[in-house]
Amino acid sequence: MGWFFLILWPLLGIRADGLFFAQTFSIWIKVVAACAIVLVLAQLHRAGRLEWVSRPVQALGSKVQAAYAVSPKWLLATIMLALAVAYPFLTSRYGQDVAINVLVYICLGLGLNIVVGLCGLLDLGYIAFYGVGAYTYALLSIHYDFSFWLSLPAAGVLAAAAGCIIGYPTLRMRGDYLAIVTLGFGEIVRLILNNWMSLTNGPNGILGIKAPGAWVPDFARGLSLEHVWLTRPKELYFVILGLAVFTILAVYRLNYSRIGRAWEAIREDETAAELMGVNTFLLKLLSYAMGAVFGGLAGAFFAAKMRFVSPESFTFLESAMVLAMVVLGGLGSIPGVILGVLALIALPEVFREFEMYRMLVFGGAMTLMMVVKPRGLWPAKRFGKRSEEE
Repeated sequence: MGWFFLILWPLLGIRADGLFFAQTFSIWIKVVAACAIVLVLAQLHRAGRLEWVSRPVQALGSKVQAAYAVSPKWLLATIMLALAVAYPFLTSRYGQDVAINVLVYICLGLGLNIVVGLCGLLDLGYIAFYGVGAYTYALLSIHYDFSFWLSLPAAGVLAAAAGCIIGYPTLRMRGDYLAIVTLGFGEIVRLILNNWMSLTNGPNGILGIKAPGAWVPDFARGLSLEHVWLTRPKELYFVILGLAVFTILAVYRLNYSRIGRAWEAIREDETAAELMGVNTFLLKLLSYAMGAVFGGLAGAFFAAKMRFVSPESFTFLESAMVLAMVVLGGLGSIPGVILGVLALIALPEVFREFEMYRMLVFGGAMTLMMVVKPRGLWPAKRFGKRSEEE
């Protein structure tokens, strides 16, 4: 724990009078005590001394799994959708803003899950498609006065085209080389957005983007329609909720289609899949394009919500966050990705009361999750190992 003390002291601040040394030591001793308690409990569990606690928990877990297995999936989906629809009416503006961020990252996580989880390709530049979708709507809104709904399919198509352009020269590589090249292409897209002043306004960004609009019935003047701008968080929540539901359904259908089976065959053993007649290059390129579509849709909504876009919103850190959500939740698992997004977006907000220590608590919670569930919070049912990993 000595290294932790050496890191914690500069984070809390170093002063000549040494007052912060006592504060650092008090926090450090609490963390050491907590780690010691966890270590003792782990040793007792391994020795079988905590069976009186673990057995009831395992029995309860097995009953929950059995109930989930026999319950109709449409009933569970209906209940979840009803709760999602009722959520903005039961929460404050702050809760609605957090939910909007969660739903945006659900779209991003499920899009990346197609590439990483289903097809087994490590992509470190996925946020580039998010930026392409955002700038597509921004430019169409500013220069051509396109509405959000007309720009939405254009953002998805252009993001898919960017996925094909980036994927074509890179997908002949595998493993770490593919990750490095996709990282480079993601940075290339960000630099283009940052330096193409005549088109993107460079680092100054684009301001004045229109919010989504909708026609609603107006009974004050008889039966007529009135156009309103959806600017409040409650209204924007339902827009991104519709996009998230569409993304979940589309990824689910792709997962259980022939294309999804082919992606899984490529993920498990690309050489064997190619020998069985699977056009591996074309299907890998398709996975890039399909994953980019959902990133482009999320980017268009991001631009409409913020009404401002700049290259600083599409850095490598965002790609790493989305990848962490997919891995933490469970590769190839739609419920797992949703749980991963909740863990990485909603959990820090729950720990906000810890102020400057909340990221420390958050990091410890993530580490504990990965130790307890190394395959993710909700691992996919169909998932094996590559032949080279054996």
